[in-house]
Amino acid sequence: MSEKKKMAIIVHSGTLDKLYPVFMLASAGGAMDVDAHLFFTFWGLDALKKGGLDSAKLPGVMRVGTGMMKGRIKDANVPTLPALLDMCNELGNIKIYACSTTMELMKVKEEELIPEVDDIVGAAAFLDIAMDADVQLFI
Repeated sequence: MSEKKKMAIIVHSGTLDKLYPVFMLASAGGAMDVDAHLFFTFWGLDALKKGGLDSAKLPGVMRVGTGMMKGRIKDANVPTLPALLDMCNELGNIKIYACSTTMELMKVKEEELIPEVDDIVGAAAFLDIAMDADVQLFI
């Protein structure tokens, strides 16, 4: 029997166009029995704040198209970001980490985070996880 596969994703952006690939890849990997580890740092940490997934927008000048994109997502029967998070949580093999340094830098308190956050870790702790992963992504 082969060793269980693992993927590590560094999430540096909290925009709609970056968060969808993160949660779609994590949930797809989780459904394929791959352990997924998601490390939210810098602006990616905004997604882990309460209400952050609901308020995610497109970046920069594309921000004006956020409503249209969310409409297309709904019309295509693609789950919302909170629904994708729920799917990841239900799979049980996806771990979500908040970056401790970013939390300090951005003055984010632990109680501001969604309950789905599994742990608050530093870069070295996450790199230890990522170095053993079969797939490493930076989104």
